[in-house]
Amino acid sequence: MVDESQLAESKSIHKATGKTFYYATRLLPTRVREATYVLYAFFRVADEVVDDAGDATAGEQRRRLTEIREAALGRAETDGPVLRAFSELRERHAIPDAEVETFVDAMVTDIEKHRYRTYEEVREYMRGSASAVGVMMTYVMDPDERDVALPHARTLGEAFQMTNFLRDVGEDIEERDRIYLPLETLEEFGASVRDIERREPTDGFRRAVQAELHRTEELYREGVAGIKYLPKDCQFAVLLAAVLYADHHRLIRDRGFDTLTATPSLSTTRKLSLVVRTRWHWLWNKDPEAVFAKVSAVPSGDAPTHADRGRPTPAR
Repeated sequence: MVDESQLAESKSIHKATGKTFYYATRLLPTRVREATYVLYAFFRVADEVVDDAGDATAGEQRRRLTEIREAALGRAETDGPVLRAFSELRERHAIPDAEVETFVDAMVTDIEKHRYRTYEEVREYMRGSASAVGVMMTYVMDPDERDVALPHARTLGEAFQMTNFLRDVGEDIEERDRIYLPLETLEEFGASVRDIERREPTDGFRRAVQAELHRTEELYREGVAGIKYLPKDCQFAVLLAAVLYADHHRLIRDRGFDTLTATPSLSTTRKLSLVVRTRWHWLWNKDPEAVFAKVSAVPSGDAPTHADRGRPTPAR
């Protein structure tokens, strides 16, 4: 069993590093909420090996990820409370070893791969960094129709990840020399890696972000369509997480698709407002897709928002 110290450590990591998701996690039933703290903490422990590497060499980062992989899969002893807790959780919920392997493989990819030529390459990376996360969460929730829910969970995980990528373009290039926007999308709109490296939000860059925003919103629609297959006591929390993540799209549009000169961030007031609005509509209609269409920043169907018509509007 995961003990209180392991749970406290995991919750602390989740609260400090996953503030948007933490809002939704608190609304999950206890049986899922506590497991989610452990899952998220494990993801962060692995992610920080490559995101906050400090002076560690590529070889040292690989060795550390190997240690994390072995401990997470129960093949090696560890003193880390989060890794011990995760290994116990993996066994209890029968989370497939392959999903853990795929997740850690994605972290290894971050050590040296800093550019992605095509969207297919980005999705391949997200199969580990995002889809695997959705799969693990689904196993913890344990829906009756798991095989039906899993494809949607994978897609919703990708939607969250792509929102992060679009929001954090400036931060990723400055702090980690990474660009997750597909280079082919940049080139299609006349933008370049150099624009991003110089943190110059050219018209071409804005259009590239706009295009990927639309593509990501298709992922949200597909992912949210699967929430109805989750246990009823988990549906609202997952729906709220989707609403909160997607609201970054509103901020990105308000900035004229410039995510190079600043990183859009939801205020606490805005988050609380979305919690209240989503809850209100949920009380009257338990259809996740209908509530998401009513509350979220994702337009229904293919209808463009006002800010998407014509030339992207530069931020004032």
